[in-house]
Amino acid sequence: MSAASPHLSSRGFFVTFEGPDGSGKSTQLRKLAVHLEAQGHSVVVTRQPGGTHLGDRIRTLLLDSRTENLAPMAELGLMFSDRAQAIAEVIRPALDQGRIVLCDRFTDSTEAYQGGGRQLGSEAVLRMHQVMCGDLNPDLTILLLADFDRSLARARRRNDRVAATGPNEGRFEREDLEFHRRVCLKYREIAVREPGRVAVIEGDRPIETIHRQIVALVDEKLRTRASPC
Repeated sequence: MSAASPHLSSRGFFVTFEGPDGSGKSTQLRKLAVHLEAQGHSVVVTRQPGGTHLGDRIRTLLLDSRTENLAPMAELGLMFSDRAQAIAEVIRPALDQGRIVLCDRFTDSTEAYQGGGRQLGSEAVLRMHQVMCGDLNPDLTILLLADFDRSLARARRRNDRVAATGPNEGRFEREDLEFHRRVCLKYREIAVREPGRVAVIEGDRPIETIHRQIVALVDEKLRTRASPC
């Protein structure tokens, strides 16, 4: 078992990365993991949907473009089934060990995509979160809001390229523009509602510039949580 991250309290530190498809969050998460590990922290990297054996099977169903006629409420239930398994199997055990968990998407994604995009509303999503996730919320959420048109185009190109030789995960990217606009609007609503948790990084800038901004945010948060000893 890996040792706890140095200078963290007994409960670890939970960071989520959020943003519309093509926003660059997965790239930034990986770069942050490298930075934190270089500092001597014990880091767990996971994603949603996925990250567990069950979650990977759910991910295939949810993201595959060939999945048809999935009712919005069924989609919502599958998202939280994946999340509950990830919390039980990966996230909470790592936090209990005092480790840093970096997660690519969490409940904010469900609120944005199912609550906003599918128009199920925030209330249904937040009720499900309370039931399925208990009191577990991120300590910090990095919300990347890149240029709308460019990020969606990037996501669609990426999925077309990957689908040619690997998994087909373009189901959400193939939704119409109004769907994706509702997703972005809901993300902004979440950021306004929870400014203490959600750090918004706007616009298309060089990867390293964004990385430095994220490192500064995370390092500051970790300093404030550092134990006095």
